[in-house]
Amino acid sequence: MWTFTSDTEEYAAVAEPYLLGDPVGNTVPLTVLANLRAGMPAKDPRFGWWTVDGVVRGAAFHTPPYPIGLAVMPVEAVPSLVEALGRDIPALVGQVELTDEVARLLGPPIRVISERLYRLGTLAVPDVPGWGRPAVPADYPLLVSWYQAFSDEVALPEGDAAERVAQRLAARELFVWEADGVPVSLAALSPAAGGVCRIGPVYTPPSCRKRGYAAAVTAYASQTGLAERCDQVVLFTDLDNPTSNAIYQAIGYEPVSDYAHITYA
Repeated sequence: MWTFTSDTEEYAAVAEPYLLGDPVGNTVPLTVLANLRAGMPAKDPRFGWWTVDGVVRGAAFHTPPYPIGLAVMPVEAVPSLVEALGRDIPALVGQVELTDEVARLLGPPIRVISERLYRLGTLAVPDVPGWGRPAVPADYPLLVSWYQAFSDEVALPEGDAAERVAQRLAARELFVWEADGVPVSLAALSPAAGGVCRIGPVYTPPSCRKRGYAAAVTAYASQTGLAERCDQVVLFTDLDNPTSNAIYQAIGYEPVSDYAHITYA
């Protein structure tokens, strides 16, 4: 049975213990919950949890304009969720076996982005010219332009770029790689949730690509996370981008499971 609420704390009280049972697989729902508690604005949020004999076995959340997000849960939870949502699912993201079940019930989506979740094993710091550092307020205009460029490139909602960069700068979540005194790449690091931080987005402007900067800034942000903030670091990649998958594996990231972002409208 699915139960829904718009109250963050009500949802957290019921669903957070379940989510913490797999903090790596549930990195997104746990991070969203942490951000909401920290004051991140959300218009018309909706949270749900699935119970079997009174025990929580699954969870879902929706914070528009982002897609509906699914926690790690059994496939059997999906049909009743689809019906509870009135079969109104403009976009959804979750483990691929769950999104496959949604597609079986609703028909083929108009867009599918296949993703893979990686967890950092032993970090191998690449030998790349330059140095990493935390982003500072003077970087703000450049980072806003990079955030917007990233959103345009992947064609996925990232919210208002200026607002997100301001929030993440204030929370010390943004890092840059500099070469010859000039910022050349960006990596963001989510706040720890369940002992897990997540890298993303990572962006290098086209003129600076194929020089190892994305690997370098990701390694730097990962080091910072492990040294100061969390026990594990994870990230998602687009499986249609073999370059990024190879880059992250080369610095020590290991595959965990596959996810998909599906769009119907």
